[in-house]
This record gives sequence, C-alpha cells and structure tokens, in this order.
Amino acid sequence: MTTGIRINLLPHRQLRRARRQRLFAVLAVIVAGLGLAAVAIGQVQLINAKNAQDRRNTFLRTEIVKLDKQISEIKQLRDKTQDLLARKNVVEALQGNRTETVRLFDELARRLPEGLYLKSVKQSGDSLALTGYAQSSARVSTFMRALDETSLFQDPALIEVKAAQVGNLRVNEFSMNVKITHLAPPRGKP
Repeated sequence: MTTGIRINLLPHRQLRRARRQRLFAVLAVIVAGLGLAAVAIGQVQLINAKNAQDRRNTFLRTEIVKLDKQISEIKQLRDKTQDLLARKNVVEALQGNRTETVRLFDELARRLPEGLYLKSVKQSGDSLALTGYAQSSARVSTFMRALDETSLFQDPALIEVKAAQVGNLRVNEFSMNVKITHLAPPRGKP
C-alpha cells in the first residue's frame, strides 16, 4: 500500500481567509480613524479660520469707529476753517472799506455849501440817503452839482424839498439819494 500524503488545504484556506478578514478589518479601522482624524483636523481648521476672521472683523469695526470719529473731527475742523475764512474775509472787507467811510464824510464836508447842513446820512449798499436843512433851494442845487462833480459820488437825485420851521428860522428841509462809486483810495493814502 502506498500511502500518499494527503494534505488537507481546507484549514489553510480558512486561515488565509481569516487573516485577510482581520487585515481588512484593521485597514478599515485605520481608514475610518484617518477619515475621522481628517474630519476633526478640518473642523479645527475651520474653527480657527472663523475665529481669526472674527478677530479681523472686530479689529476692522473698531478701526472703522476710530476713522468715523476722525472724519467727524475733520469735518468739524473744515467747518471751523470755513467759518474762520469767512470771518477773515469780513475783516479784510472792513479793513478795505475803512478808509472809504472817512473819504465819504470828508468829501461830503468839502462839498457842503455854506447855509446847508445835514441832519442824517444813511448808507444802504452803494446808495446814500441824505436829509438836511438849507437856507434856500438854490443851495440844495449847488450841493447836488458839487456832489456830481466828485469822483466818489454820482447821480444825485432830489426826492423832496419842503418848507420847515427850525426854532425861529424858516428853512427848506430836503432829502436826496446819491450813489457811491468805489474807487481805489488816492495814492499815498492808506
């Protein structure tokens, strides 16, 4: 009898299958662990990115508030600057017209004929309203011609002349308008 060696490969196949199943289970656990680790790392990254963006947003909000405050301060400074410039222009205009008033009264006094005196002088823009008393209407005419001859006044217009009583004297009360020309001050005088 020849005896042949009989090898039963069935347990070997089962052992191999069991080994493969264990290897598959280990690999599946490793892959699942790596997947969970990747998800956890991704989640941590997203949370960190969100926190960093929140910090940036908070910083930007505080800086925007600071800039808004600075913008309002700049606007106030511009308003103050405009106000100061307007005041400066008014002062400069007054400085420029300061001599004009002196010239105006000086010229009125020079042109005033004897026997005529002014009761009031009112300026409204470029126009003067003169009222006063004269001994005769001829003196009022002389005064009007004298004003028309000057370079400072033009177009004298008589409004009315009427008889009046001042104390014991009988006089003519007159009112007239005259326009003022704005000429440069004479040379050598401020």
